[in-house]
Amino acid sequence: MKQIKLLLLLVITATACKGQPSDVIERAEKPAPITFSLADYYTKNAVLDSSVEALYQALSDSSRLAQMIVTSAGELGMPQSHVLKCAEENLIGGVIFLKGSKTSNKAFIDQLNDVATKNNTLPLLFSIDAEPSLYNRRVIGSELNIPKTITIKDAAQAYDVAQQIDGEITEMGFQQNYAPVVDLSPNNEAIKDRSFGSNADTVVEKAIGFIKGTQDNQVVATAKHFPGHGYVKGDTHKQSVYIDGELSELDVYKPIIKAGVLSIMVAHVTVKNNEKYGTDGLPSTCSRVIVTDLLRNELGFDGIIVTDAMNMMAAVNSGESGPLKAALAGCDMILMPPSEKQLIGELLTAQATDVEVQQQFEASVKRILRLKLCLNMID
Repeated sequence: MKQIKLLLLLVITATACKGQPSDVIERAEKPAPITFSLADYYTKNAVLDSSVEALYQALSDSSRLAQMIVTSAGELGMPQSHVLKCAEENLIGGVIFLKGSKTSNKAFIDQLNDVATKNNTLPLLFSIDAEPSLYNRRVIGSELNIPKTITIKDAAQAYDVAQQIDGEITEMGFQQNYAPVVDLSPNNEAIKDRSFGSNADTVVEKAIGFIKGTQDNQVVATAKHFPGHGYVKGDTHKQSVYIDGELSELDVYKPIIKAGVLSIMVAHVTVKNNEKYGTDGLPSTCSRVIVTDLLRNELGFDGIIVTDAMNMMAAVNSGESGPLKAALAGCDMILMPPSEKQLIGELLTAQATDVEVQQQFEASVKRILRLKLCLNMID
């Protein structure tokens, strides 16, 4: 990381000084530190672009692809020994924490940060499912009185709730929140009270309030579950579920994307009886039609596309390698693959034999590096 930081400093200096008179450059002893924010992510910024490129070029192929892999920690995640090994072997770019106390979460995040510093690897992106309805189950011992999502009255309250949540999770070291849920119906086995309601306009208004409250606090918001989990029956944690026919929740995502959400999570729902968006029996996470053709190209989303947990039944049953299929479909972050090391090998093989795949993975990695720079994780 020391070499990478030096390279970034040189790039930033050269970009900042471009076009200045030579005597100005000679007088400059040390450039002022340049920091970014999440507000810079979607902007045209030559310094940020150059920093992303320099960072990408400084990494090995394996280190680049590791950025796409997110393992799990916490009481419901992988054992700490496994997560530490993944970090030490540079197999991951992030960690999602699944249930834990404020003290235990912070202690393990600090430990993982120490591993990255010791091994001169890129810092890990730490995330949590801190939805309002799940918060007090995910963060044990929190004294925050967070309301259920379904009871949030308007955009202003959604903004305030997000700020409360962010204040506590940033103290623990988290930079990404897998929230808000923007599915329309609360009457769903998997979603229940995690939804803002069943009216599209109301859901959009509250969701944008939550997203702004989150990202104004330098935390990445993640809208979910694309292309919609509100009107399906069943729970993708337990079985394959279907959207039968029209994608009736797409209109929710258009204004949310326009409002600047930085990340969207794709669901494991299968789409059938839909000529344009059918997934041929695959979960949406593994469907290029849904991830690239629809979300990336048609809706114009250029942020981070993350899968739902790939260790869930429906994803594992998607064929030879659900995680690889998700990456090939266009997902940037692969959440909780059964084997991080196996996935690294599969990604390396896939890009070695197909230049278009290599270019797609490069774009995914650069989106993640850009995000880490905008979070000022790399100084």
